[in-house]
Amino acid sequence: MSSIFKYIWRIINGTRKVIINLVFFIVLAIFLASMISGDDPIEVPENGIMVLNPHGILVEEETWVDPVDKFFSEAFGGGDEVPEVLVADIVESIEMAQNDDRIGALYLDLQDLYPSGINKLNAVTEALEEFRTSGKPIISNADYYGQHQYYIAAHADQLYLNPMGGVVFEGLDYTQVYFKELLEKLKVKPHVFKVGKFKAAVEPFIRNDMSDEAREANETLYNELWEEFRGSVTATRNINPRLTSGKIDDYMAAFNEADGDIARMALDNNLVDALKTRTEVRNELINLAGLDEEKETFKHITFDNYLTAQKPPMPAPKAKDKPKVSVVVARGQIVDGSQKAGMIGGDSTAKLIRDARTDENTKAIVLRIDSPGGSAFASEIIRQELLQAKEDGIPVVASMSSVAASGGYWIAADADKIIASPTTITGSIGVFGLLMNLEDSLAAIGIHSDSVSTTEIESINPLEEMTDYQQTMIQKSVENTYDNFLSLVANARNMSKDDVHEIAQGRIWTGRQAMKRGLVDTLGDYDDAIKLAAELAAIEDYDVTIVKQKLSPQEQFLAELFSNSAASDLLPKVSRDNSSDWLLKLFSDVQSETAVLRNFNDPKNIYSYCALCPQPR
Repeated sequence: MSSIFKYIWRIINGTRKVIINLVFFIVLAIFLASMISGDDPIEVPENGIMVLNPHGILVEEETWVDPVDKFFSEAFGGGDEVPEVLVADIVESIEMAQNDDRIGALYLDLQDLYPSGINKLNAVTEALEEFRTSGKPIISNADYYGQHQYYIAAHADQLYLNPMGGVVFEGLDYTQVYFKELLEKLKVKPHVFKVGKFKAAVEPFIRNDMSDEAREANETLYNELWEEFRGSVTATRNINPRLTSGKIDDYMAAFNEADGDIARMALDNNLVDALKTRTEVRNELINLAGLDEEKETFKHITFDNYLTAQKPPMPAPKAKDKPKVSVVVARGQIVDGSQKAGMIGGDSTAKLIRDARTDENTKAIVLRIDSPGGSAFASEIIRQELLQAKEDGIPVVASMSSVAASGGYWIAADADKIIASPTTITGSIGVFGLLMNLEDSLAAIGIHSDSVSTTEIESINPLEEMTDYQQTMIQKSVENTYDNFLSLVANARNMSKDDVHEIAQGRIWTGRQAMKRGLVDTLGDYDDAIKLAAELAAIEDYDVTIVKQKLSPQEQFLAELFSNSAASDLLPKVSRDNSSDWLLKLFSDVQSETAVLRNFNDPKNIYSYCALCPQPR
């Protein structure tokens, strides 16, 4: 028997060495390829067309992904689950192209754009409207427009649709997955502690449907967001109002008039300017920009390549003594500890603020928030660091992106000024506690737990039923945290606690609604927040710096190594079968719903999180 195990171990050990050596030589080959590769510089064609073709969801900050994992995932047909595109990159490329004589037109290819926050879409449309002042045409074409894609495409001078395509206005909706019955079948017992009748973050674990309060909050919020969305689109194009009324009779009347042809319906009701095939649009673009004989298409450059071509490899150093507005981006769920970009770590985000305030050139701080909240403890750690910046005489402006609710509002409350977009989802001032008890679940499969303790004050054990005093302590702690939340908002916003409580209780508001209730100072975008911060600091000539986490030397090396284009060509690309995408999406939706629960790591198990808010994107 000993000999058999030794033989098996030799096989395992030998296989391990082969795999390690293989990975080593792959990395070595990648390194050598990156050293000797001589990629041709990207050139901007004269009178070319810049193609705006974002693939993914618009975000304020890209989620950190380990470069090695990303490289092998892409090589073997994986890639990002949800690709991300920096909205700042899109806006910057449009602004540069506006004054670039080499760019003769802008072409919108939006078919790979994922649904994104309205304020982020609006940032793009504002840049497009400014681009139009240059007199250069904007052309948009698609086989099919989702309403988020159409929101941007509506700002084109020429808006085309495939004769077999369509445009759909289906409004905004919110869907919540509920797990109560599943937990019952698994014999998992959730213990819920909350304050605020509108605090619905725990409902998925204790109900199978929406409560009346959650439904009321949802309908109010999304109706207002839809009015903002619809108002923007109809102000841009003279669309027949029956297509945006949301009434099925209106929609079906237009549909029947077009004999069931939704492309023709879009044309007849002024959603698009013309129905054109891909070939027809391609020929029009060739006539406009000329033929690129090598690529056999119109002369063009994609927006990301255009940015790369415009930016020098090593940016010139900025003047050391120039005052600056430092921007700290807080995007994602708020959790305890240190986190990479895409999540808000209490420690890591507080450090970014500390780095900003200890920089002698920082004269103002803008906290750009895109978060539904999370850990109450982590939120407070971040708030304390902002208070220290204010004590140091540095004005702080909270700039709200798509979402700044619950913990996202907690970290904004004490800013000198709070600025939000009209469609920002904010408020949700409420607190809850959530713990899962697995005693019955494990007992059902024969696993039991027992313990001894030196005192009567036992720690909470998910394998044992919670005692009465433990439940009392957590509920009291939740109530105390909610009271602290009300107090800090009241003090920061010069309101009484009773007035704050009246608009709190977990209730969510749009930015416009929040301003009417005193939770927000003014409406505006990111640029407005920068200008406001500079005004508060009384500075006119300044730089804007985004404070980012510093990569370790190892992370920096790997990021540069595996982002090299020559390196990515060394491994074969594996195409992915999309036939089961619907099933993958189903599992992805459930996974995203439960991911929030996995990230709950508050040391006191107390959270200020907005479940009704869409995840920041």
